[in-house]
Amino acid sequence: MNKESMNKEFVCVGLTNPKGAENVGSVMRAAGCYQVDQVLYSGQRYDRAVKMSTDTQNASTSIPLINIETLNVDNLIDAVDSDTKIVCVDLIQGATPLPAFQHPEKALYIFGPEDGTIEQKVVDRADYVVFVPTVGCMNLAASVNVLLYDRLAKSVRAEAGDELIRQSKDVNNNVKVRA
Repeated sequence: MNKESMNKEFVCVGLTNPKGAENVGSVMRAAGCYQVDQVLYSGQRYDRAVKMSTDTQNASTSIPLINIETLNVDNLIDAVDSDTKIVCVDLIQGATPLPAFQHPEKALYIFGPEDGTIEQKVVDRADYVVFVPTVGCMNLAASVNVLLYDRLAKSVRAEAGDELIRQSKDVNNNVKVRA
């Protein structure tokens, strides 16, 4: 991916009233792994349970985690600029299966809460609605990981090699593939 393309790409994760600090922490870890620009959330439940214990890479220090109330907007969609495509990700009838979806360059991916779904008025405003074709539902953090991996797998960034492995691996991992 050239530098010009990298500057155009924008990835934002929107969490609808998340209830668990564990899931938000795991979402932040995924955001760090997949180079998300920011994470937005609505509601008050997360603020009451704000321990970031599962953000083991401290992604929250470099990726903004913003309650949209501080932005003076009423919903996640209004927290991004108008050229950002809105993608709702949930088990919603009529949605496109994730393997068939082509990710937009600039996207806000909105996920429903752990114990509910995305409001109809948000789905109605979305540019796309997708779902991960599983039997049963995954938890919030797992869904975010799968979506972000799919975005990466379908991009030119997926053509990484040993240098990325060296930068990303744990210091205790010295295993190599032998020819």
